[in-house]
Amino acid sequence: MRRIAVLVAFLLALGGCDSGRSLFEVKAVAAGVPSLAPFFAEDSGLGRDAQVRSRAVPGGLQQGDTPGLYGGTKQPEICDVERLKRFLTAPRNDRKARAWAAALDLRADEIPGYLDRLTPVLLRHDTLALNHDYKKGKAVPFRALLQAGIAILVDEQGLPSVKCSCGNPLRPFEGDTSRISVTFGDGNEKWQGYDRAEVVVVRPAPRKLERITLLDVQDSGRGVERPVGTTGEADADFDATERRAVPPLAGTTFGEASRRLAEAGLAVAFRGEEPPPDRARIVASDPGAGAELRFGAYVTLSVAAESGTQGRTSTPSPSASSAPPVGSRPPTSTGPAPSRQPPSKAPPGSVPPASSAAPRSSAPPAATSSPPRVTSSPPPATSSPSDGEPVTSSAAPPVSSTPASSAPATTTPATTIPVSTAPATAPPAPSATV
Repeated sequence: MRRIAVLVAFLLALGGCDSGRSLFEVKAVAAGVPSLAPFFAEDSGLGRDAQVRSRAVPGGLQQGDTPGLYGGTKQPEICDVERLKRFLTAPRNDRKARAWAAALDLRADEIPGYLDRLTPVLLRHDTLALNHDYKKGKAVPFRALLQAGIAILVDEQGLPSVKCSCGNPLRPFEGDTSRISVTFGDGNEKWQGYDRAEVVVVRPAPRKLERITLLDVQDSGRGVERPVGTTGEADADFDATERRAVPPLAGTTFGEASRRLAEAGLAVAFRGEEPPPDRARIVASDPGAGAELRFGAYVTLSVAAESGTQGRTSTPSPSASSAPPVGSRPPTSTGPAPSRQPPSKAPPGSVPPASSAAPRSSAPPAATSSPPRVTSSPPPATSSPSDGEPVTSSAAPPVSSTPASSAPATTTPATTIPVSTAPATAPPAPSATV
């Protein structure tokens, strides 16, 4: 009996160790706090952060072309891209330049062209990313939670690519966001409004963008359309308070519905670990076609169950495997992105979405042989445009408020799964892990 008890205790201890290793350690990076090991000195004038309160969104995975995902200001010069380019091409910084380029899967001679395609924005949400320090001549990756208000450069698919103030390269976060352990320390104290349940991971837009549509972080009624590759000199303002109509979506594919919403200045929420395929058929939207919403409001799409299945399609549970090695290289996007672009693989986990504030009504459902599944997700990152032409992240002027006709009604209604918001965690003392 004693031997059995010892064995059980050993197995329990081993299970506890395994559970601890499965957490994803994440370092908090607060706005305005200098990096301890930057690629370039924080006082070099490469960029400056702002004070922004993180905004809750439905779902932890957000697509790079989501209207209002990023912010701007009336003083758009938040990143000095030309100065960063001069630093990285100066002979005295050759070693840093090669390490910087390697972190982004680039060659050193590709740096100028790559920087010309990046666009400065401000984070509007606490955002997970793979950050890099510069230590002993190498780029050292670490998982980071970037506070809302940090100035970054994003690529042509809306992915965070560079932290402006220090020039550190950024790559997409890989890991289950429901099993992160955020550590605050080294001056990065827990900020007001932090909620682990509301952190965001950005996945690439399915195609290259012409413009990125921002919301002014100091004036929520002002929207900004910023052409990709510009730093604010070509911004076009629009009234973000004007209502825009939900387009007719029933009967379209998930990919087409997502594109129509983005063009209308509306967003698709994401529920679950993986979005439905682009070809999945939409049976209803909530709110329905014709409903008038503010810029950036979220619309939930009901998707028909795939043929050959019974009932609602299931959502995979979060993976229980241990964290992958930091700095591993996921495959690159299949969309028409520049050569050797950063990877676009979506992270496997997400945070449960918060309830949408928009009015709730359902469009007539399309015909289906089995109950529909409620989902709210951007299209998969691997989809490609049919004509190869770039598209915008959203349309600046509001869409006509006249409701459009929807698909014929059928006998199978779309259902909506109630969602809940994870409670905010109590702020621990500095250097604590939450």
